[in-house]
Amino acid sequence: MEKPMRRRNFLVAAGAALLAGCNKFAESGPGAKLLSAAERWHLGAHRFLRDREALAPEFAPGEISPFFRGNGTTDPQSPAYQAHATQGFAEWRLAVGGLVETPMALSLDNIRRLPQRTQITRHDCVEGWSAIGQWTGPQLSLLLEAAGLRPEAKYILFLCADELNGDRYYESIDLIDAFHPQTIVAHSLNGEPLPIRNGAPLRMRIERQLGYKHAKYLTAIMAVASLDDIGGGEGGYWEDRGYQWYAGI
Repeated sequence: MEKPMRRRNFLVAAGAALLAGCNKFAESGPGAKLLSAAERWHLGAHRFLRDREALAPEFAPGEISPFFRGNGTTDPQSPAYQAHATQGFAEWRLAVGGLVETPMALSLDNIRRLPQRTQITRHDCVEGWSAIGQWTGPQLSLLLEAAGLRPEAKYILFLCADELNGDRYYESIDLIDAFHPQTIVAHSLNGEPLPIRNGAPLRMRIERQLGYKHAKYLTAIMAVASLDDIGGGEGGYWEDRGYQWYAGI
């Protein structure tokens, strides 16, 4: 366990150092090409060194962090979200659609009644902090199999209720990470309903990727053929601002 954890710590620290100054660099032609080449190498190396079923480390209950901080948006201020929060998210619906055979709209009760996975994992933020928490929710693969992906679907897009700097947050992953057994739609943290600061009522847990990939305040899961025409075309809110799309650790 010790060596893999040292590797994760090194990658998080290195990523934080790079991303702290990457925005201006990424805006230049050479910078954009270099970052793109580095991301392709990172993705290829990660896939080569670890097969698609390799699991992120899981921990014992006694290792859970005493407090799991929020980051980025911690309380969306849109009237619609605030109304849902006041009602305990009783009317919240998660859409599953796009390139699927059977689009769905799932309530929290629907999601809690599905087969559940509970995992205690470490969240690594690109800013350099980490926390260990216990997450519970259905595997994303279960929802995608129920909806029935069409052959042209290549990516899974996550749409969110929160905004940063006036833009709606979104994220995406490929089908390899979408069907990973530790990729879950979490509704619970440490045995309790997900707190608002951590993304209530639903957030993604994509355990082999950095924290900004774990979309919070989840409203929709969409299967798409391409990311080019979504947001800034880079696959996520932070990716549109120079971060790597593939953030594997």
